[in-house]
Amino acid sequence: MSKANDGMNYAPTGKPNPVVDPGDFQFAAAGLDHGHISGMCNGLLEAGAKLKYVWDPDPAKVDGFCRDYPGVRIADSLEQILDDTDIALVASAAIPCDRGPLGIRVMRSGKDYFCDKAPFTTLGQLEDARQAVAETQRKYAVYYSERLHVECAVFAGDLIGDGVIGDVIQVSGFGPHRHGADARPGWFYDKSKTGGILCDIGSHQCEQFLFYTGAEDATVASARVGNFANPEHPEFEDFGEANLVGNNGTSFFYRVDWFTPDGLRTWGDGRTLILGTKGFIELRKYIDVAREGGGDRLFLVTDEGEQEMKLAGLVGYPYFGQLILDCLNRTENAMTQTHTFKAAELCLRCQEHADEQAS
Repeated sequence: MSKANDGMNYAPTGKPNPVVDPGDFQFAAAGLDHGHISGMCNGLLEAGAKLKYVWDPDPAKVDGFCRDYPGVRIADSLEQILDDTDIALVASAAIPCDRGPLGIRVMRSGKDYFCDKAPFTTLGQLEDARQAVAETQRKYAVYYSERLHVECAVFAGDLIGDGVIGDVIQVSGFGPHRHGADARPGWFYDKSKTGGILCDIGSHQCEQFLFYTGAEDATVASARVGNFANPEHPEFEDFGEANLVGNNGTSFFYRVDWFTPDGLRTWGDGRTLILGTKGFIELRKYIDVAREGGGDRLFLVTDEGEQEMKLAGLVGYPYFGQLILDCLNRTENAMTQTHTFKAAELCLRCQEHADEQAS
């Protein structure tokens, strides 16, 4: 299966846009359980970071990583990375339930942490991380890739910031994924390890809601999950949906599922619809179904008319350079810690609400 068809190993690449001189910002990759680690590393490398170490307890994963990133050093242990004062940041795509505890270890070693989504599988892990950030003053960054590593999603934020569609009223997000059962590890079907579908792939959606609406908090109006087609995995949720109401009067609906048909050219038809008081935006992130060409398409409608913008290769991925500079300068331009953790909290609360309804 090609990486375009395989969401677990989808790793966007962009144009190099270094924000630091060679060697000024060094990082390590520790925990290779999800293919998103490649997208995380690609973004940091394109922004000028140097990848010094890789570590994972599975030698096969390390060998594959080294083929993709020749020249990286294999660390003898996680402790070797944590003890190296040259390492400013540790990137990880460990099993979801392990990401929070690993992040606390990293931050207490004096380094910043950058993990794949979902960053936590329980509200208790989130609170532990909040406390560790307060104690260490280190960063706990999260790879919410469905906005940060999609050019049309980045540009949508610019349009909203410029007031092009007025005040945002409502956002609807759709995050379907291909199941690809043959390539899934055992932990993928263990809810205690993933947190559930609204927590896992739903974390992308909650982050986008906060970002596009400017809401600082939200309440869960409704949420549900189900297993409609995978009875052999009773804990697995192949469908989830939720409604939230922001503290600024905005609202949000999102749907996530594992039902992408094999006939689709990519791993999922991810879309976001954003309604404003002066217009609306539709993002077709990865594909424009039944039309030639790829994704990264933004459709804009305002009083001035209708526009289709093909943005692949034109916008870039500014988050990674901003994150590097934030780590060096102790600023918060890439994403605030409050926003990062609130997105994680909301997806966990959606999952909690759905679990209560199902019990």
